[in-house]
Amino acid sequence: MQTDTKNILGLQLSTDPRWVNLASISLEEILTDHAYCEQKAATSCISLIQRYPEKEKLVNQLSPIVTEEWGHFRLVLAELQKRGLKLGKQRKDEYVNKLIAFQKKDGSPDESFLDKLLIFALIEARSCERFKRLSEGLEDEYLRNFYRRFMESEAGHYHLFIELAETYINKETVRKRWKKWLEYEAGAMLELEVRGDRVH
Repeated sequence: MQTDTKNILGLQLSTDPRWVNLASISLEEILTDHAYCEQKAATSCISLIQRYPEKEKLVNQLSPIVTEEWGHFRLVLAELQKRGLKLGKQRKDEYVNKLIAFQKKDGSPDESFLDKLLIFALIEARSCERFKRLSEGLEDEYLRNFYRRFMESEAGHYHLFIELAETYINKETVRKRWKKWLEYEAGAMLELEVRGDRVH
């Protein structure tokens, strides 16, 4: 029985079904973009640790995620090489840029910190949902299993960022802001072109 990842993650809009078909004919591009997504996930966690070293739980919880995400980068790089494909150049991530545009620019330090964590949670949730589509829709059985493993990992990361937010910020505040983020993200997804060479 298949689970509805969209509902579990709280996302308000499912990925357009055309995306998996487009991704399947753009493997070099989608794997390249995936590799850079994993790399950016690792460096983003490092940035949070550097910015908030006084938050002990955050430092302890994110430290192993840095290692895990970098390991994911190496796995995707190895998959590219195994298939005789090349790691292309990093491209601008329009999805992430749209999320950054919604961050509170003149809020309190707590509001800024909360938005940072919720952006990371949202990116992980959408990545999980996309990896689920790939794990179910690709014709290549090996790649279906490959992406199922990534799907399970990203789901755990999404939960971690929400838990960290609720550790340092009032839970009701977190949930209200998370709801606004989910509403905004659904609208942003509708504005973005459906492209098979991007994870997001």
